Amino acid sequence: MNDASGSVASGAAIRYPVIGHPAFRVLLAALLFGAATPACKPLLEHLDVALLGGFLYLGAAIGVSPVVLKAGLRLPASTADLRRLFIAILLGGVIAPLSVLLGLRFAAAASISLWLNLEVVATALVGALFFSDHLGRAGWLAVCGVLLASVIVAAGESLAGLLAGCLVAIGCGLWAFDNQLTSLIASINPAQTTFWKGLLAGLFNLVLALMVGVTRFQWEAFALAILVGAVTYGISIALYISGAREMGAARANIVFAGAPFFGFVFSVLLLGEPVSLNYGAASVFFIASLALLFSDRHEHAHVHDALVHSHAHRHDDGHHSHHHPGLPDSHRHSHEHGHEAMTHRHPHWPDLHHRHEHDEEKE
Repeated sequence: MNDASGSVASGAAIRYPVIGHPAFRVLLAALLFGAATPACKPLLEHLDVALLGGFLYLGAAIGVSPVVLKAGLRLPASTADLRRLFIAILLGGVIAPLSVLLGLRFAAAASISLWLNLEVVATALVGALFFSDHLGRAGWLAVCGVLLASVIVAAGESLAGLLAGCLVAIGCGLWAFDNQLTSLIASINPAQTTFWKGLLAGLFNLVLALMVGVTRFQWEAFALAILVGAVTYGISIALYISGAREMGAARANIVFAGAPFFGFVFSVLLLGEPVSLNYGAASVFFIASLALLFSDRHEHAHVHDALVHSHAHRHDDGHHSHHHPGLPDSHRHSHEHGHEAMTHRHPHWPDLHHRHEHDEEKE
């Protein structure tokens, strides 16, 4: 999709730092987020659930604030992106973490970590049903492989109680919508999305905690919660959104499926929780599922409508042909730009430029 000759390019391009391949960014996000569950387990002994949720998300805002302040703090430019951000904050920043943290009070951190694999399946299903996030046969086999891996590990553990399992499942379903919505926000960068999500969700949770009454609070736990939030929520969410915008939320979330397994390992190492022999078998299915994911080639003739928008992009991706003097084509940056309508065929993921319907018989 070449940029129209009359495309908009207001102001200089804003450069954004990017760490490697999008899959690497999502895997790093999974490692950081995996540490959140075992890190939060002892904090629940000193902080109420709503308080902990609020401090974690305020920490997330603090964690990405240096990048946000450097690039300039701003809200989404479009009404659609504002709507997506608000719904993502409500579902994924308020209700989902409260549900999962409440479940964590009733079960071991290792068990909750493994239950979080349900987020992968939920994101794929929500994406396919509501967001034109296409997966081929290999991709769906990868989803099934991740689900099977979680079942294998969970079979060696107690089910952590029906209540805890239901609470985690509710949280994962809400995070699925959050994942899809944030991957479509194009008018602000991932760090800015994470900042607003962390700030507003954090404040909402703190107000909720004050309304229901605070029964557990310690200053030492408060400081640790802010630190945990900055690293395991702030940096992790920004990395995930950055990768999901290029890979599509369903594929990104299959890579992110490593988070529960990282959480299991951290639970064993940091909290001394027991090791399940089923973990090795589950790891084999997880690795095989990732291999299936990246073998899922998706290519067909597709149409791009003319549009003007602003998002982080690079000029060697076949969709951005405008140039900036002194800026290498491989460097990621952001500014408002236009695209002319065109039809072409190439391998692609469901990123910001490739959200379209599919005729399975033609692919």
